[in-house]
Amino acid sequence: MASMTDMIFLLLIFFMLTSTVVIPNAIKVLLPQSAQQTSAKPLTRVTINADLQYFVAYGNQREQRVSFDEISPFLKDCYQREPDIYVALYADESVPYKEVVRILDMANRNDFKMILVTRPR
Repeated sequence: MASMTDMIFLLLIFFMLTSTVVIPNAIKVLLPQSAQQTSAKPLTRVTINADLQYFVAYGNQREQRVSFDEISPFLKDCYQREPDIYVALYADESVPYKEVVRILDMANRNDFKMILVTRPR
């Protein structure tokens, strides 16, 4: 039988892990489905909604609406703060593929590590 201290310790670990996974996402985006999910923890988010509006956020900040040209300077600033960051790209499934490629190309030119976020099947 496990001691009460072990039980409390396990609960503490559980809540610590689950609370770091939750990232507020106030922008309504219907993500495409995928069978596999990433295990990397993104710190910066770029969101493209169904109306082709761009939003960016760093850490637990709220998303800010930006133009496409403002995304690269924002990500460079985030990269200055944390060189090992992953950038999560949340793109609505109705967004044309060329818009996603524009973001991925911009990230590739600047050596940002990108993760395309999907929802599980």
